[in-house]
Amino acid sequence: MNYFSQSKGERDVKIGQPEPRTAAPMPAVTGKSPEILSTFGHGMLVTGNIVCTGGLQIFGRVTGEIHAAHLVICEGARVEGKITAQEVVIQGTFTGNIQANAVKLQATALVEGEIFNKSLTIEQNAQFEGVARRLERPVEAPSAEQAKGPAAPVLTLATPASEAVG
Repeated sequence: MNYFSQSKGERDVKIGQPEPRTAAPMPAVTGKSPEILSTFGHGMLVTGNIVCTGGLQIFGRVTGEIHAAHLVICEGARVEGKITAQEVVIQGTFTGNIQANAVKLQATALVEGEIFNKSLTIEQNAQFEGVARRLERPVEAPSAEQAKGPAAPVLTLATPASEAVG
């Protein structure tokens, strides 16, 4: 019995089987992993406002506002707009404004805009053109109520002036 390696027969069986593909784990700036993970895949274009109470990974394109607890813009992804998050990791391309407690621009990042932060890390070879400023107050994660969106508008009917009691 060998505790350190597989037998030749076990290795041969595994060589012919393809490994299952899963999404890359979300890099966490503080080491905590978010409870909920949402992913926008390659070839996906999203336009509008996004609220995510957990973690969000983007592999495709997004134009609009993003409010999330944790956000990763993956390599090859393109995001344009405004980000509000507790933690942001950028590996792809971003243009716009970021407000976050911790921002990490990884080596493949291409960022243009303003970054308001408590902590900013820029790896070697990351490209950043813009302004970085210190954030006055920490950013909070979006609440479940914010994720639900605004309540449906109440329709009120006005009484025509000819029917109004004088």
